[in-house]
Amino acid sequence: MKSYMQKKETIERNWYVIDADGKPLGRIATKAAHVLRGKHKATFTPHIDCGDYVIIVNAEKAVLTGNKLEDKIYYNHSMYTGGLRERTAKVMKEKYPVEMVERAVKGMLPHNRLGRAMYKKLFVYSGSEHPHAAQKPTTMEVK
Repeated sequence: MKSYMQKKETIERNWYVIDADGKPLGRIATKAAHVLRGKHKATFTPHIDCGDYVIIVNAEKAVLTGNKLEDKIYYNHSMYTGGLRERTAKVMKEKYPVEMVERAVKGMLPHNRLGRAMYKKLFVYSGSEHPHAAQKPTTMEVK
């Protein structure tokens, strides 16, 4: 029996909406990365971007468990001397909730050009509205 290898010409992409309201950030990110990668499909092929589009709404209402709001630190560096910037998860959640969710999902994708292509199919919004109603996305539940 031969293994099935999907071709990029035969990929069918669907749109999914994940509501982050009251859900843990890690659960949202793993579900989104799983769908972006295409592992939920029977036709998953590791070297092809066969994943679907994911829309995450209510990013500011995502929950961090434990003491992560005070203990978790996000780092940025401007590549200049002394250019390290540190922000706690509390600051990120208040000022940059979209970036916080995007970073969580991006860290779970492959770190190569295939992962960058998958990341482009992710759309995160801080409110409950999104401009992708024409694509008729289906709702995906996160436990």
